[in-house]
Amino acid sequence: MRFINIRQGESERLGFVEGGEIVLLPRETGDLVALIGLAPDIRSAVLDSARATGERLPLAGADIAAPIRRFRRDVLCTGWNYWTHFEESKGKREGQDVDRPNAPTFFTKAPDVVIGPNDDIAFDARISAKWDYEAEIAIVIGKGGRSIPKARAHEHIFGFCLANDVSQRDLQRRHGAQWLKGKSIDGTMPLGPMVVTPDEIDLPKVRLQCLLNGEVMQDAVAAQMAFPIEELIAELSFGMTLHPGDVLLTGTPAGIGNAREPPIFLKAGDEVIVRAEGLGELRNKLVERDLAGDSDVVI
Repeated sequence: MRFINIRQGESERLGFVEGGEIVLLPRETGDLVALIGLAPDIRSAVLDSARATGERLPLAGADIAAPIRRFRRDVLCTGWNYWTHFEESKGKREGQDVDRPNAPTFFTKAPDVVIGPNDDIAFDARISAKWDYEAEIAIVIGKGGRSIPKARAHEHIFGFCLANDVSQRDLQRRHGAQWLKGKSIDGTMPLGPMVVTPDEIDLPKVRLQCLLNGEVMQDAVAAQMAFPIEELIAELSFGMTLHPGDVLLTGTPAGIGNAREPPIFLKAGDEVIVRAEGLGELRNKLVERDLAGDSDVVI
């Protein structure tokens, strides 16, 4: 199934896509996190009832919001999960180079980064001089668990969607070689456009691309991941509980702007598209916003 969250006036409404229509779920169902948290039999009954009698709207022209807006923790992320990306940035990490890791590298992003699949990306040159794009596939956790073995990791996946892990490279370097700050600027991470359940796609064959102003900048298949999703879930959950509705980004392939010669950084007016077979696309423009306010921090 393909779950979608749409805006209706001042509120949002959860539904699923069938053909060219959105089948809306009852408002009392709540958001996607609430739906994921239902017992499987109850969730199936809700979906069946909506399919039989629910309100339907055309998918074309719908105002699509991020599929998940309510987080109980930061957005979970994976770094360096395509070796081509790890290698392309050697010597360009401004003194923060490390050896190739033997296990996944994890970090987090503050939830206020999340915007919808067609929303404007907030841009303020006072925050950073090095804005970069990162096309990623995201996992939505369906069943919670701790210390999940790789062989059972698939049982804990509710679905997949796309993310653009927009990053501020100078902020990444500024704060002690950790990435939280350089990944957490408000209103900068498109997520969506819908959450697709695993039965809908063959993930290793999915081709992920990023286009900047119409030019393909990143192009890879998920099978190129350094650590496959089963290993990501096993490693991340080792001694740490994952919860239903958690979002885990799985890393970006080669082609980032910071690694190019000369570097290519985002600016106001740029359009960035992240797309993948079976997962749809994110299409976002960078629009100037006042993010720095009265801050006296100087970058």
